[in-house]
This record gives sequence, C-alpha cells and structure tokens, in this order.
Amino acid sequence: MQEGTSLNKLKEKIKNNFKLSEKDQEIVSKILTFDLNFDRLNVITDLIIDTRLDTSSLIAFLFYQLYKVYPQEAEKLEKELNSEEKDMVKDFKTIQDINQLTLSEEIEDIRRMFLVMSNDMRVVIIKLGGIYYDISILNLPLDDNQWRFVKQVEDIHVPLAERLGLDKLKQNLYDNVIRLEHPVEYTRLKNTIESKREENEEQLKITKQKIQSILDDLKIKGEIVSRIKHVSSIFNKLHNKRVTLDQIYDILAMRVIVNTVEECYAVLGRIHAIYKPMTGRVKDYIANPKPNGYKSLHTTIIVENQHPLEVQIRTKKMHIESEFGGVCAHWLYKEKKDKKSDFDNRLTWFRQTIENAKNMSNDEFIETLKSDLYDGLIIVQTPKGRVIEFPEGATAIDFAYAIHSDVGNSCVGAKINGTLKPITTLLCNGDIVEILTSSHSKGPSRDWLKYVKTNSARSKIKQFFKSELKEDNIKLGKTMFAQAIQDKGFTTNQLLTEKYVKDILNRYNMESLDELCASIGSGSMTAGQVASRFINLYNNDNAVLPKIENVVHLKRNKDGVLIDGDSGMLVRFAGCCNPIEGDDIIGYISRGRGVTIHRRNCPNLKYLEPVRLIDAKWQVKEGATFSSIIKVVAERSDNNLVKLTNLITSLKINIKGFDAKDVGDSFICTLRIEVKNKEELNNAIKSIRNLKNVTEVYRSERW
Repeated sequence: MQEGTSLNKLKEKIKNNFKLSEKDQEIVSKILTFDLNFDRLNVITDLIIDTRLDTSSLIAFLFYQLYKVYPQEAEKLEKELNSEEKDMVKDFKTIQDINQLTLSEEIEDIRRMFLVMSNDMRVVIIKLGGIYYDISILNLPLDDNQWRFVKQVEDIHVPLAERLGLDKLKQNLYDNVIRLEHPVEYTRLKNTIESKREENEEQLKITKQKIQSILDDLKIKGEIVSRIKHVSSIFNKLHNKRVTLDQIYDILAMRVIVNTVEECYAVLGRIHAIYKPMTGRVKDYIANPKPNGYKSLHTTIIVENQHPLEVQIRTKKMHIESEFGGVCAHWLYKEKKDKKSDFDNRLTWFRQTIENAKNMSNDEFIETLKSDLYDGLIIVQTPKGRVIEFPEGATAIDFAYAIHSDVGNSCVGAKINGTLKPITTLLCNGDIVEILTSSHSKGPSRDWLKYVKTNSARSKIKQFFKSELKEDNIKLGKTMFAQAIQDKGFTTNQLLTEKYVKDILNRYNMESLDELCASIGSGSMTAGQVASRFINLYNNDNAVLPKIENVVHLKRNKDGVLIDGDSGMLVRFAGCCNPIEGDDIIGYISRGRGVTIHRRNCPNLKYLEPVRLIDAKWQVKEGATFSSIIKVVAERSDNNLVKLTNLITSLKINIKGFDAKDVGDSFICTLRIEVKNKEELNNAIKSIRNLKNVTEVYRSERW
C-alpha cells in the first residue's frame, strides 16, 4: 500500500510540474511500471522541482534508477532518449553510489563527481539529493561503513551544497548529520522547539497579518513565508558562537518576498514604524551582499510576546538564489543573460579544483577539498574592477596567481588599497589589489607555499619548480632515491635494471628515469614510495625461502636471548634488519656463533645457505626492549625537529641515536629508538606521520 501511495505521489508531481511531450510521457510511463524505490524517487524529484531543473534532468535521473535495478530493460529503452539525456546518464554512471564503496573508492568517486560537475552541474545536484535520501533513512546504531558515510557527508557534501548555494539541501543534510552524531542534544533541541511550536505559530500568524496589511496599504503584491530555524543551525550557533538558546534571535523568522528592490526598502520602513527593531540587528545585504552573493534586508524586531523575530525582505530572484543558489537562478534566468553570472564563476572554481587535483594523492585531494569548501569567502577586486573570489586566509600571492601564472612567477610586491604591502599580506573582503612584477624576478620562493591558501596558486608554484628547476630536481631526486634504496638494504645495481625501470615508468606514465627523479626532487612523489615499488618487483623475481620444519622459541632473560627458554645457545639479532617482537622472523645457524635472528623479509637472506635456516617464534617476555631505526622526511625547520623529539619523548620511548641532514628544502632525520614490540613501533610511526609538515615516515634497516 505504501509503495502504491509513493508511486501515485510521484506521478502527480511529474504531471503538475513538468510539461512532457508525448514521447517523454511514454518514457516516464514505461520506467514507472517497474518495481523501483519510489520513496527515493519522490525525494529527489522534489529537489529537481525546487531547483527548477529541466525535463531532461528528470528523465535522465529516472532512467538511471531503472538502469541500476533492471539494466537489461534500461538498455532496450535507452535508444528513445535524446542526446542530452544520454550524456547525463553517462555522467550518472560515472558517479557511483557512495554507501557501496570502500574508502579509497569513495575518494575516487568524489574526484569523478567534481569532474562531472565541471561538465554538467545538474547531475551533481541530483547526486546530492540521493545522498540526502541515503542519510535520512539511517538510524542508530550504525556500523563502521555507515559512520564513515556520515562523516563524509559532514566533511564534503554539506559544505559542497553550501558552496553551490543549495541552502535548503544543505540544512537537510546537516540536520541528519547532527541527528546521528549528537542524538541526545538533537532530541533535546527538537523537543524544545516542538514545546514552543504552538506559541510560536500563533505569534507568526499575528505578525504575518500585520505585514500583509502593510503590503495591502502600499499596493504591493508579495508573498509572506514564515519558518522556524533548523535544529542544525541552532546547534551550530550554540557550539560555534558559544551563546545560549535565549541569545539566538532568529529561531523565528519571516520572509517577505516582493518584486523590486524599491519595494524591499519601503516594506522595511513600514515594519519599523509598527515594531521596534533591535539595535545592531538591522543589516542591508542588498547594498552590501555577503561574499557568497547572498542579498536580502534583515531586521530583528520585538513582537507581541516580547520575543525577537527576524524579518527578511527580498525580491523573488533574491529568494530563489538564497534557497536554491545560483544553480536555480542559472536555469531560470539563463535566457536573459548577456554576461557571466556568479554561478558561472562558481563553476570556474570547480574546474580549477579538478585541474589542480590531477597530480595530488588521495589524502592531499581530500584535505585540500575540505579546506577549500569549509573556508569562508572574500571578494577582492583588481584596479580595473574585475572581481575575484578567494577563501578567507588568501594572500596577495594567491591574487597574483589568480590573474595569471606569469604574473605570480614574476611578482615582487603588491599595492593593497593604494598602499605598498608585502606579497604575504592577508587579503580582506573588498580590498583593491594591484600586483607589482619585475622581469628580473628569479621566480617564486618555496617559502611561498607556506603563505598561499588556494589550490591554484600552490599548484602553479609547484609547477614552476618542476619545469624551471628541472635539472636541480633531477639531481636532488637521484640523491633522495639512492638514499631510500640504501636505507632499505638494497643497491641501485640490484634495482635499477632495464626491466624494473620500464615497469615503473609505465606504472607512473613517465618517459624516463630523469622524469621520475625530478618528481621525487620536486616533492610530487616520495623516494621511499618509489623505492618500495622497485623492491617489490625485485622480491617477486627472487626465490621464496624453502619450508622449514625445525622451530626455535625465543625467550629473553636479563642476560640475553635463550632458545627454548633454557638451552643456553647463543642468540643474537641481525643488525641488517633489526627484528623486534611482533615481526615475522627466521633463524640462521652460523658456524660457532649460535643463531642469528632475521626478519623474514630481510634482503640479506638470499645470500645465506638455505640448509642453515631454521624457523623461529616469539614467546612472551617481560621488560624486553628492542632497538629499531626509523627515517623521517619533513620540511626543513628547527621547529619541526623540536616537535619530532618532543613527540617521541611524550610517547615514553627512549631515543638511543639521532641524526639529521638537509636535503634541499627538506631534512631527513634518522632515529634509533628503543621499543617493546612492533605494535609500539607502529604507533610511534603513526604519531609522527600525523605531525604537520612531515611528508614520509618509515622503518629502516640501516642507520
């Protein structure tokens, strides 16, 4: 019965909101004869209607839902779609269902989503609608995959919806995040709002009648809409602004939607004539729009029940842009445009994000994306009036590279509002910026990477060092690569064979070993990562150790290591691989020196006599410690060294040896530490990896 009701609702919505041709009606009717998730279809169709997307969007979306459940039936119907609908379906297939993916697949899916976004925003809007449905049907308790999905909605999709200006969708997504992550507080706030609903609705009714009288008196045809603030918005204000519930003045709000800007100001004046406005709560976002383009008049008045009520006054176009972003306005007003809209400029940001992300690792891409999506926006101008949008925290360097790569590379200073300023100066909303360049400039400094905020500037600076300083990068990369190979117990002669080099170059889509070394030297790839690729190829080509029947059990006492606990046979640990408890180990019976314990993946085992190898197992030991070596690669800075040693000390791990050397703009720190077992070592490596400016951490066999 429920399914039939959902289907009927969907048919009614489509009939009332879309002008379908006979062919379109036939396609939709065929799709809706199949057993689909009509609750999901209803939710997303509402979004398509709200954002004023076209008929092609609806048909492509419905067809894709059919394709996911009945692919063979969909293939029969696909020939009836027009070319635009087929292109959209192709994009839908590119972006998968997020709650069915692994973590690495999710990140790749986000990459694909941004790529599709730069082609056709409609597909991504509908994708966000699907994500809203998926999170809305979740209920506690959640498994690990579901929690990961909720976190990604919070980190990526909520700010993305906000960036697109899809305010209603953003609020719906975030309400569900708060419902799942903070169930107790969510329920408390919701119950508080519900307990006052009757009183609030009565007050809204009284105020609405008075404002309607104002419109009638002014002979203005307008619409009055009231709302009670979303739970997630109240939650945010309570936590981010550290206010009490009584200090939130816009829990109740009323929107007055009129036709012209002049009518907005006329209505505002008459409202203030009958209601007292709160001091400091009258804001003109029409004359001074918010950085994201939001326009409206705001005033907070004290109403009959002596509580505050916010009134927003705006035109129809402002309302559409506020509720559904430039997305909706883009479709509604595109036939009237003769120049780029704010929404077109937003699309440019997404295209730049994709371009800059091509050479980023998954982790870099996600962290940068989070930063760019979450940051507030500022609007800055050139002296000629060109307006450019930046995230908060952007500097004059970001501005220079936003103009052109050549301007950034030759930048030597900036004039901000007519005053000379350093190029590292933070930009403010409304600044007028002029970049000073010099033909004698040697190009950007690597230090600039510490000051830039935008992906675009960071990418262009790195590109300069890749191309302009290629020879230096090759030289540095070769040194770092050779060091990494040596640290892992191998030689370049062993690994840099024609076969292995060809395989690795194909894997990274590069043409020469010099190009590979240049990438290492420029920081695009890590030396340890590339060395590990070569070592894997080498190990795959070498014989596997024979199966061993005899077993020795190791038990360490205060004087050393005993075999089987009491044999007294001399045992020592190999210095070439430094095994520690938890490692997979093997013993080697040496002539007159007892048993030497190696890690099973020790590269030196291949040089030993197989008949002398004997299996070895750990036993529980009390108070035993082992020596291990780790290598840390980080940006060159005394502060980074201090942070590293302080961290090791805080972990209560003894440092038995320490060495650091500079390699270009980085330093390589070698630490010999004392640990109880492999788990403690891995925890130390994980903690170091989380330090800011650390690019690589790995266990090493050599000092």
